[in-house]
Amino acid sequence: MGSELQTARAAAGLTQEELAAKAGVSREYVSLLENGRKSPTVHVLLRLCRAMGVAASDVIARVERAG
Repeated sequence: MGSELQTARAAAGLTQEELAAKAGVSREYVSLLENGRKSPTVHVLLRLCRAMGVAASDVIARVERAG
């Protein structure tokens, strides 16, 4: 999940700090998610994806294909 979130964030042209601000989470939490040290709740995943302009279902599908 972390690498897919990082890929989506980069594609959206956002820094971790910008994504965190738009999604209402801390930059440190975004870093933990991207590095696979934490897993987002569904609610947080939806907020992150909205902030990046990507469907959560697309991110999850990419995780499934990679798994």
